Amino acid sequence: MTDTRRRLPRGLLGAVVVTALLAIYVWAIGGRGIAMVRTGEPVLVAIGLAVLVIPLLVVGLIVREFVLAARVQRMADALAAAGELPVDDLPRSPGGRIDRSAADDAFGPAREAVESDPESWQAWYHLAFAYDAAGDRRRARAALRKASGLFTA
Repeated sequence: MTDTRRRLPRGLLGAVVVTALLAIYVWAIGGRGIAMVRTGEPVLVAIGLAVLVIPLLVVGLIVREFVLAARVQRMADALAAAGELPVDDLPRSPGGRIDRSAADDAFGPAREAVESDPESWQAWYHLAFAYDAAGDRRRARAALRKASGLFTA
């Protein structure tokens, strides 16, 4: 008999805990900002409004990251169902780091796939993981965002 329950993604518990801690932070900072605005003192009102921007930014960034994570998981599920999920089979050093030359060799085909079909979310997804293997996290996230934008399922 097979277990048909979906497993929770790795790291979800950590993300929820950090989000809960940030919620406490937002609550505390937001309360201070509102208290400053309620004083009616022009300087405190201005500072209070400025302080209220911080919780709004935090909430916006958290929502943005959770939406991206959910879309990336849906993309991974679609690729897994098609048998196209990237496999992390690059050689590693004894310390666990990916061999840089192997990552560079794997990067070329992923880049070429995006160049030949720039509207393919699958190609961008694979490119993101090639960037990640090469150690370029900033470009990996940008490629994942591009893949997410092209993903329609």
